[in-house]
Amino acid sequence: METQQTMRLYLLHLGTMQPGDIPVPAYLIQTTDGINILIDTGWPRSFVEAPRNPPGLAVEIRPEDTVVARLAAIGLQPADIDYLVCTHLDDDYSGNHDLFAGAECIIQRHHYEVAKGGHPRFAANRAAWDHPSLRYRLVEGDSELVPGVNLLETSGHVPGHQSVLVHLPQTGGVLLAADAIMHQSMADAATRQMYITDMDDERSIRQSTRKLSDIANREGVAFVVYGHDAQQWPSLQHSPLFYE
Repeated sequence: METQQTMRLYLLHLGTMQPGDIPVPAYLIQTTDGINILIDTGWPRSFVEAPRNPPGLAVEIRPEDTVVARLAAIGLQPADIDYLVCTHLDDDYSGNHDLFAGAECIIQRHHYEVAKGGHPRFAANRAAWDHPSLRYRLVEGDSELVPGVNLLETSGHVPGHQSVLVHLPQTGGVLLAADAIMHQSMADAATRQMYITDMDDERSIRQSTRKLSDIANREGVAFVVYGHDAQQWPSLQHSPLFYE
């Protein structure tokens, strides 16, 4: 008898940025053979008590919004994570990498080299993402991490940004755009608004936006999760609920 494949995707709510109720997301994928893949880790856990608000933003993180608390709510500890996929090392994505010394960290080589080289944009969380206990695997371009989970190189917001395509048995494809497309209004490459936080040139940004749009259409994905979409996020299932 053929075994029914299962795979779960959890959307982890790791806090909110004001003004605008802007969500801070991370993701957990559990594969058929019990592999746990965490994607990003949010603002530093110290922000629960003492947020270092960047200019123009107020970061709101409750104790239950930390990545450790979100994992605990679905029965996991940091030691249970096999892979930590780093979409990029901006402050709101990399603040707790140091908790996952048992995981293999997966990052685009170009992005790692820019950050490791001392670019000031990635300096605030360096103690977390560059902790000596962490093991990094540097990948180049698009690749399959495990069956059903594809890494997509999407430079633009930052050099070497990566997005993730998850193939779920029942839901179908789900494209985790991260900051390659922060909001649904930015999904059209021709009209995509450029933001002050976009680091690369406009050509690269539009190219990656178009790439994700083409993949979403070709794969017939069920939906795209945008990086910081305050309108979309409440409409999605958050952990401990999941998509499968």
